[in-house]
Amino acid sequence: MARIVSAHAVSHTPVMLNFPDAIPDADRESIFAAFLSVGRAIRNAAPDAIVVVSDDHLHNFFLDNLPAFCIGAAPAYPTPVEHWLKVDRRVLSGHAELGAHLIGEAMQSGFDPALSMDLTLDHGIIAPLHLAGVAGEIPVVPVLVNCVQPPLPTMRRAHQWGRMLGDAIRRFAGVERVSILATGGLSHDIATPRMGLLNEAFDREFLERLVAGDAEALLRHAEEHVHEAGNGAEEIRTWLVADGAAGAPFRPLYYKAVAGWYTGIGLGTWDMDAAR
Repeated sequence: MARIVSAHAVSHTPVMLNFPDAIPDADRESIFAAFLSVGRAIRNAAPDAIVVVSDDHLHNFFLDNLPAFCIGAAPAYPTPVEHWLKVDRRVLSGHAELGAHLIGEAMQSGFDPALSMDLTLDHGIIAPLHLAGVAGEIPVVPVLVNCVQPPLPTMRRAHQWGRMLGDAIRRFAGVERVSILATGGLSHDIATPRMGLLNEAFDREFLERLVAGDAEALLRHAEEHVHEAGNGAEEIRTWLVADGAAGAPFRPLYYKAVAGWYTGIGLGTWDMDAAR
């Protein structure tokens, strides 16, 4: 059966790739170094596949069809969908068997996710993989969570979804080693008058509650205060998915409110040697 050998969460923003020089050199170098450290940890864990938990920014889905959760089960994924994103176009290998297994397990566990074998991945997945230096090295299974357009899955449901995914991964006999990479957040606003205004206090408390390991307090903070941190902060659901899946102690790797990139930039990891 498979083992989750690493689990990380990182922020994403296309500005990292399109306007890297919009922030001081020291900040950019520190952030990019933190991403590379995540990439080294993933590479050292030697996974057979990476389950990448992100959101779709209304590229594959729109108001006519917007699932709460979607699992990819394709053998390959072209990326990026954005023609303006400053990253080389490529096709990422997928792990269709693991994706299909997760869909089946979800159905048996009381979830009703969407299935897609035709996803073109956006910056939410390719930017972190690229900055971590592992894009194209390891097959991926995209797991998309609606963090964009209400009604959104509740914070509690996202955490429950993560616990189900973690259990399902551990029941998969097709590979031995799986990594999880959640991407999104932290505080930021997109296309509102508040764009560029961040909520460092919210971000830091969210990270502190992840460290504390009290799921109820974590979910309560997320549900009650996410509206104070911008519409893009809804992406913390991906971190909650990873937390539920990992079932392990969390440790922050980096945080800074980076107004020049319009985002509270956070990176963190779960100690899978201490997992439940």
